[in-house]
Amino acid sequence: MKNTLLIISIFTALVSCAQQTNTSSEEKKKLDKPYSQYTSDDWKQVLSDEEYYILREKGTERAFTGDLLDNKKKGTYVCAGCSTPLYSSETKFKSGTGWPSFYDAIDGNVGEVPDNSYGMSRVEIICNTCKGHLGHVFTDGPQPTGLRHCVNSLSLDFEETNE
Repeated sequence: MKNTLLIISIFTALVSCAQQTNTSSEEKKKLDKPYSQYTSDDWKQVLSDEEYYILREKGTERAFTGDLLDNKKKGTYVCAGCSTPLYSSETKFKSGTGWPSFYDAIDGNVGEVPDNSYGMSRVEIICNTCKGHLGHVFTDGPQPTGLRHCVNSLSLDFEETNE
């Protein structure tokens, strides 16, 4: 019995600590300056280590590991760095690639930048507000656009609608 209580206490403490390290969208908006003036230290205050790696260092999460990959709820996918609306759930589709995929972005909120890293010629997608790295866009998506925005789950937060 004592071992069971000890295990429950440890688990509760770990969950509590994990919840405290997650930064909510509201907390991310608290720095009193434009995103263009954020330093690396500023971003480290408002993002988790994993979010920082993806959004600020152009990292990539492992395929099939993201929390939002299988999300089927209705709502809006927003930037995890600045809460800018980026994608509607209506444009999400199952690509089988291991990352959330969208065939279209919310007008004006996602930018494209040439990416010639690792000996490849690709198009990086970024949040137009905070310039955070989202992933890449490819031309093998479904109609009506033929595009596949391949996005890291960690670069997104999800805001569900009650429709």
